[in-house]
Amino acid sequence: MTTMLDMPRGQKEKQLIAAYRERIRYSEKYCDDTHEYRHVILPKELKRLVPNRIMSEAEWRGIGVQQSLGWEHYMVHSPEMHVLCFRRAKPVAAPRAGFRAAYP
Repeated sequence: MTTMLDMPRGQKEKQLIAAYRERIRYSEKYCDDTHEYRHVILPKELKRLVPNRIMSEAEWRGIGVQQSLGWEHYMVHSPEMHVLCFRRAKPVAAPRAGFRAAYP
């Protein structure tokens, strides 16, 4: 029987991610004037896959995080590396129909 210790590194990581993907937790969104924010809490077993730097979208998707387009990992939460902080720009609202600009 093959164990995770016998597998090449990439295979071990894929198996680890598959085993814990269902335990990834996503916060509700919260906002300020310019951005939406959310944090993602990985199971502590996946903590070793998180680098001590901002991750690219390919990297955080590669460890099992699933979100719609536009989110960026923007901050490293050093005390708890398994908590990932994300943000995305708030959409600019289009003017309502029938709205007249104050300036011609």
